[in-house]
Amino acid sequence: MTSQPTRQRILSGMQPTNDSLSIGNYIGAMTQWVALQENYDAFYMVVDLHALTVNPDPEKLKTRTRSTLAQYLAGGVDPSRSTLFLQSHVPAHAELAWILSCNTGFGELGRMTQFKDKSAKQGIEGASAGLFTYPVLMAADILLYDSALVPVGEDQRQHLELTRNLAERMNSRFGEDTFVVPEPHIVKAVAKVYDLQQPTAKMSKSEVGKGTIWLMDPPKVAAKKIKSAVTDAGTEIRFDREEKPGVSNLLTMYSVFTGQTIEQLEQEYAGKQYGHLKVDLAEIVADFLTQFQGEVHRYLDDPAELDRILATGAAKAQAVAQETLARVYDRVGLLAPGHGVA
Repeated sequence: MTSQPTRQRILSGMQPTNDSLSIGNYIGAMTQWVALQENYDAFYMVVDLHALTVNPDPEKLKTRTRSTLAQYLAGGVDPSRSTLFLQSHVPAHAELAWILSCNTGFGELGRMTQFKDKSAKQGIEGASAGLFTYPVLMAADILLYDSALVPVGEDQRQHLELTRNLAERMNSRFGEDTFVVPEPHIVKAVAKVYDLQQPTAKMSKSEVGKGTIWLMDPPKVAAKKIKSAVTDAGTEIRFDREEKPGVSNLLTMYSVFTGQTIEQLEQEYAGKQYGHLKVDLAEIVADFLTQFQGEVHRYLDDPAELDRILATGAAKAQAVAQETLARVYDRVGLLAPGHGVA
């Protein structure tokens, strides 16, 4: 296989479906991305083609795409160490998705949990073909870059398993080195942040209300959400996901933003009230957001620099993607452009 990276390649991305990513996205994914770019050949994208499955307003999608990119950069994704690009800037994603879709069973896609959940909410008649074939495009995203590892949460495990099945199926039919079969990359030490009002539910960027802290929330608004967070029975401040999910969630956030261990925080707040913990954490998060948003706006105020970063990243991604696509075209029997022309 040509142009193999000297380090294992890892790929991930997030959708620009909101004006802001959440604190959960930052803690659960972005901090992991930043760490991974040290030791891996990292490819990070804004998956704007996937965002089309929810029929977004075109102007909002453009604005949110640039904002998401700026948040990646503000969060520490370094374009000099990672390949950072927009999914739609590399046409090979859609091209490979078509080839993969011709090798994917209808029943396989019908069993995808996310499609069943989303189509149940809006009805089958209201669900688009794009939503149905979304996992195939995700598989193309991964396989296009010979990705050895893919950071995934539990909600994406099924999609990655489909990707692995497709890669193995294509390798069996067209040659064992047609695709790299990716492995899930799950860092067990990564903290999980939960909804502030429902601390047993994941804090998600698709959620709304007081339970989610957005990276672009005004710092005072975020502080108020923390001070209003649901806590638990009793008064002892200790980490216990089962008995004290609310306090445990606050301790997790505190630990991430300060670098203190949970044990250190339990000692520091021994004998204190929940209110003390909330007030201190609110101030810490507000300070973080103030600095983070300053960086975001610095990038958004320099659109030429954002465009330069995107162009550089797209060129690097396209070079890798075209090699993979050419290999796949040859294996499945498609003629290369210009083939046989005198």
